[in-house]
Amino acid sequence: MNLENANQAELQVWEEKLAAKYAEYKEAGLKLDLTRGKPGTAQLDLADAMEDLPKSKMILENGTDLRNYGGLDGIPAARKLGAEMLGLPESEVISGDHSSLTLMYLYLLHAFYHGSQGPETAWAKESEVKFLAIVPGYDRHFSICEELGIRMINVDMLADGPDMDAVEDLLRNDAEIKGMWCVPKYSNPTGCVYAEEVVERIAALGKIAGPNFRVMWDDAYCVHDLLENPRQLANVMDYCRKYGTEDNLILTASTSKITVAGGGISFLGASLKNLENFRKRLSVMSIGPNKLNQQRHVLFLKNIEGVRSHMRKHAEILRPKFEMVQKHLENGLAGKGMGNWGKPEGGYFVSFDSIPGLAKEIIRLAGEAGVKLTPAGATFPYGKDPKDSNIRLAPTFPSVEDLDQAMQIFVTCVQLASVRQRM
Repeated sequence: MNLENANQAELQVWEEKLAAKYAEYKEAGLKLDLTRGKPGTAQLDLADAMEDLPKSKMILENGTDLRNYGGLDGIPAARKLGAEMLGLPESEVISGDHSSLTLMYLYLLHAFYHGSQGPETAWAKESEVKFLAIVPGYDRHFSICEELGIRMINVDMLADGPDMDAVEDLLRNDAEIKGMWCVPKYSNPTGCVYAEEVVERIAALGKIAGPNFRVMWDDAYCVHDLLENPRQLANVMDYCRKYGTEDNLILTASTSKITVAGGGISFLGASLKNLENFRKRLSVMSIGPNKLNQQRHVLFLKNIEGVRSHMRKHAEILRPKFEMVQKHLENGLAGKGMGNWGKPEGGYFVSFDSIPGLAKEIIRLAGEAGVKLTPAGATFPYGKDPKDSNIRLAPTFPSVEDLDQAMQIFVTCVQLASVRQRM
């Protein structure tokens, strides 16, 4: 039955059946968590063989003892691996410790207080600093801006990437906009892969933006494909070289969802000029990264083909989970007029949009029935979804069996909230 076509009597009967079903779920006392995009145990087990690898290879051929201080940029083999993942030459990549989020945060601190290319370029000298936030998007990106007092301006995510007409119009008319966040492949949470035309237009933004503008290109899911023969993301730095905007781009990635979450290695890619200035911050806060961990990763993953081979094993584990989510959404909600959702080909999330005004209520109902979801508004700056409709589903951590239960409850909550709104 389609919600729009139901009369009040039909809605009443429908609501009573759903309420009874929902009561049964509440009585079951389940505790299921779909909040964060964490790897499941089976995924983490795939990297167990990595742990003892460096024991006989702690000293590199050039004599570098990986157990000692030094090597601010990371070991050459790790930088090469990061370069292959980001599509850059090794000279434009720094390899750090476990988290690309740390590198992103540090880079924005650097740009804000010290200046991306010297004190005269510091954003803090501006009367106000603004960032474009592609929405729905990644809450931790938004948290960095909030902490620094950077005002965020929402730009809608379309099917092929950000609304570039809106992006370009904003930049032409406001020199205080100093950057934008991008998750270009399997975007968090929509699963969007930016089209080549969008990538090229983003690369050209430095020509119309105000001074010291930076695109923060978070390639967190660059190798996280669920399907064989996945769509390829265009090389944004190649387009930046075409337009002479290399200094406007900062790329990041990590292995945290490839090997060990919280124990991987990270990469920051940028022009030589950007890296030269960023190293000044690194040299103050660090005497070098964990080179043993970098060596462990290089010995285990070897190169980009090794990474892809390893990620195919991840896909085998994750594919049934994403299929379970789609099965319940399609069987329970398709054609009912109660919302729409994406069908990602990779990454870690499924984005669901309810009828406007219902996300908080659906999440409340699900929580009381034992299914914990990401808070409503989390995918928007300041936690404020103007339509109160977007819900991020994170299916990677639970088992397929738990997902089966959780999605039954979620669909029931969507139906119940939708019918009640209509009554």
